[in-house]
Amino acid sequence: MDNENVEEKNIESEEMDMEKDTDSSENISEKTETEKTEEEVKEPTVEEKLAEAEATIAKLKEQALYKQAEFDNYRKRSIAEKSELIHNGGQKVITNLLPIIDDLERAESNMDKMDDVKAVKEGVALIIDKFLKALAKEGLKKIDCVGQDFNTDYHEAIALVPGLPEDQKNKVIDCVECGYTLNDKVIRHCKVAVAQ
Repeated sequence: MDNENVEEKNIESEEMDMEKDTDSSENISEKTETEKTEEEVKEPTVEEKLAEAEATIAKLKEQALYKQAEFDNYRKRSIAEKSELIHNGGQKVITNLLPIIDDLERAESNMDKMDDVKAVKEGVALIIDKFLKALAKEGLKKIDCVGQDFNTDYHEAIALVPGLPEDQKNKVIDCVECGYTLNDKVIRHCKVAVAQ
């Protein structure tokens, strides 16, 4: 029995030794992992921080240069487009007026051949009507003023007429020169006579 006890003790001691070896190997692996994380967490040096900051500055400078060049190109393109619009902006209107010029030239060449003044007047009236319709398509409107209250936004008084009834006071009684609006903006005021 003593041999059996001795063998059991030997087995137990071997098992304990194995457990100690396992524990010590685990401790060693934990220590190496801890050392690794400490090394990984290690603060960057001043030189590394400086290099990183310089790289960021260089990148930002490059971006700023690209943005500045892009804006400069946009500005140049806008100026070119505006000058083109100013230079050729009236082309559409003038193109629409060319048939009216043709009509006027035909009317002028036929006036000498015509004996009937009434027919000439009708022809000129048709041309004027065509002309006003072409301008109306572009947003031009004639300002109606006779009988309206005097309004400095639309009218320019060139004469005051005294001695009219009280109900006509401050009303436009005569239009000397018509006024016009272009897209609801006054481009020429009506020159009018106003009752005083």
